Amino acid sequence: MDFFNSHSIFFSVLGYQMSYLEFFAVLTGIISVILSAKANIWSWPAGIVNVFLSAFFYYQIQLYPDMFLMVFFFVTNILGWWRWANPKPEEEDKKKELKVSFMPQGQFLVWLAVGIAGTILVGTLASQLHNWFPLLFNLPSAYPFVDSFILVMSVITTFLMIQKRIECWIIWLLIDVVATYLYFLKGAKFFGVEYFVFTIIAAFALWNWIKEYRGYSKIA
Repeated sequence: MDFFNSHSIFFSVLGYQMSYLEFFAVLTGIISVILSAKANIWSWPAGIVNVFLSAFFYYQIQLYPDMFLMVFFFVTNILGWWRWANPKPEEEDKKKELKVSFMPQGQFLVWLAVGIAGTILVGTLASQLHNWFPLLFNLPSAYPFVDSFILVMSVITTFLMIQKRIECWIIWLLIDVVATYLYFLKGAKFFGVEYFVFTIIAAFALWNWIKEYRGYSKIA
């Protein structure tokens, strides 16, 4: 059994063959997002395991922008873990961790504009990877612009999450809907189910973080 081979089958569900790699990548991803929704600092180490496994899977199904995204997530999971655990005194919540907060509306709109421009740029580059580096990428990138939207917006949203900005969950909702559609299209059905679950969790997280933010005024 080759754990890191997406063709090494763990079990089958309704005719869909589930690899060890896909199953445990999805499982650790769900655990990480649930912990994030609860603003729990242990979401970051769980995320480190998730991105390590996911990178191997994305490479094997030619979702190259997503594969590169996992490298970024590995670094930001470490940064986020440190940032949440080491807030400035005025940023501390009752657990001595970073508080959740809103960002200025204008700044949020700027980030959205940057995301759209970045999607166009990265999608154009991703569509040419198999021509520029045929030894590394022997097949064309699948759905390069949709996949690049997920990549670019995830990068932006991760930085917002590191700072515990509530708006990050609005963008995660949009990303999760698009990713659910993409993975079902590509045949990675369990990843599709994972992102459908993520959509539900993101909606809960948005509500929960707003609730926690409002709770600060009651404590003060």
